[in-house]
Amino acid sequence: MIGFYNYTVVLTYMSLASSIIGMFCTFTGHQHWAVFCLALSGLLDTFDGKVARTKKDRTEDEKRFGIQIDSLCDVVCFGVFPVVICYHTGMRNIYSMAILVFYCLAGLIRLAYFNVLEEKRQQETDENRKYYQGLPITSVAVILPMIYVSSSLLHQYFLLALNAGMLVTGFLFILNFRFRKPSNKEIAFLIGIVGLAVLYILCYYRWRGYFQWNWRSLVEGLEVLEGGA
Repeated sequence: MIGFYNYTVVLTYMSLASSIIGMFCTFTGHQHWAVFCLALSGLLDTFDGKVARTKKDRTEDEKRFGIQIDSLCDVVCFGVFPVVICYHTGMRNIYSMAILVFYCLAGLIRLAYFNVLEEKRQQETDENRKYYQGLPITSVAVILPMIYVSSSLLHQYFLLALNAGMLVTGFLFILNFRFRKPSNKEIAFLIGIVGLAVLYILCYYRWRGYFQWNWRSLVEGLEVLEGGA
């Protein structure tokens, strides 16, 4: 079989699988589980590079394969998948779809540019990267869940915030500025925030559905009683 099969790419493949499952959830109307899958993909992607670097005897071809497969998965997980979520959430008018097209294109450009620079950097040094050029595309796995968490506060302004968030995030992908790579403690903190946000989303929708169902049952019961009277 073509390709490289070892533990260094397992988390990358799991991240892709999570995003595909999240798309299935989106198509079947389970938006909250889709957002959970996006956050999970971001969590898995955070550690795939660290896992890959534990294998000290990687060949140059394995390193190049790792760079390519990581970016290809990122296109799906953090480029296409967020677009699917946002479209099914309500970004369906002309300007919203234009924003989503721009977002995905900006993410693709960023990843292609990163591949060129990263391959060159790895040929020159074995040191870990300390800065990113522009905002990493995986940041959407934090940004989008946080917007969804704020939906209960934003109410009628939620879609406006969603449009603005995707537009700004797309611009930050391709703007040329130095973004310091987070430390392990900062990554753990961000993961904790995302975890709490996703937990809130799941609990909020679960209990909202529970109370809505019981309220409907109560109303229907009262109507039956009134009809019998």
